[in-house]
Amino acid sequence: MQNSVVLVRYVAQPGKALDALTAIRDLVATVLSKESACAGIEILQELDKPESITLIERWPDPATFLGPHMQQPHIQAFIQSAGALLAGPPDISFYSIAAAA
Repeated sequence: MQNSVVLVRYVAQPGKALDALTAIRDLVATVLSKESACAGIEILQELDKPESITLIERWPDPATFLGPHMQQPHIQAFIQSAGALLAGPPDISFYSIAAAA
């Protein structure tokens, strides 16, 4: 069961929003094709601030995201190359899915 939602917030460097979005889309496609523990990823781009890109990811738990996922070669390669496109490291936060009242 996919009980954790991970929000990953990126900010692209000025003038690099499209390049950052393309790189993030490519990364998401790779994650979804290679990592069976991931139950889905949505990409959001802020309407009034296109350099703000947020991923909504579904994982079994934070440990799977922080451990095996973050050690994947495609994640490590993205981390190494992201400095050319992003204003800094992403803001990552973890949530549980709350049952409806």
